[in-house]
Amino acid sequence: MSTASAFQRAYSAEHKAQRAHDLAVAARALAAQDGVRAVTLTSIAQHAGVHVSAVRRYYSSREEILLLLAQESYEDWSEATVARLARYESLTPADIARTLTEALGERPLFCDLLTHVTLSLEHESSYESVRDFKAAVSRSVNAVTDAVTAGTDLDRTTAEVLVIAALALAAPLWQAGHPAENVQRLYREEPELAHVAIDFDHTLTRLVTALGDGLIREQSAREGAQQQA
Repeated sequence: MSTASAFQRAYSAEHKAQRAHDLAVAARALAAQDGVRAVTLTSIAQHAGVHVSAVRRYYSSREEILLLLAQESYEDWSEATVARLARYESLTPADIARTLTEALGERPLFCDLLTHVTLSLEHESSYESVRDFKAAVSRSVNAVTDAVTAGTDLDRTTAEVLVIAALALAAPLWQAGHPAENVQRLYREEPELAHVAIDFDHTLTRLVTALGDGLIREQSAREGAQQQA
C-alpha cells in the first residue's frame, strides 16, 4: 500500500473538525520539540497522519496553523497571568515584572511564537484567521491590563503600555537567551564572547521593573502638572 493510500480522508463535519484539531496538535508538538522555525507543512501533515496535499482543506498555510497556536498561547498566558496578579492586594513594578516574566518563561513555545507572529505568520494567513487572532490578543492584553490596573495606582493607558512592552521585549530576549547549538558551543569554547549571552528571566524582569518605575514617575508628574494647571 502506498503512503498516499494509507491516509483516510475526512468527510463529515465532525471528522473535518477533528482533522483540523489533529493538525494543530501536531504543529504544537513539533514546534515545542524543534522550534517554530523548523516546522514545515510536510512535517505537520506526516505527524498528524494526513497527506500533505490535503492540509489546505483545513488551513491555508503552515503559518495559519502556527498563528492559531499563537492565539491559543495568548489566551493561556493571559488567564494564568491574571490569576497570579489577583493574589496581590497591592502590586509594585517588581511584582508585575516578576509575574509577567514567570508566566512567559513557563511558556517557551509562546515566547518562540511571539517572534514569528509579525515576521511571517500574519503575512501568510487568511484575513479571517488574522482577525480572529487580533481579537484574541486584544481580549488577552485587556484582561492582563485590567488586572494590573486593579492592583496599582497606574491608570489603564499606562498599565497597557507596560503589558505590551513586556510582550514586545519577551520575543527577542527569548531568542537571545536560547541561542542555537553552535552559538552555545561558541560561548563554551570562547567564554570571552559569552558576555553577550542573555539570561531571559533576569533580564526581562529587570527591564520591565525599570519601565514600570519610570511609567509611575511619569504618570505622577503628569497628574501633578494637571493639578497645578
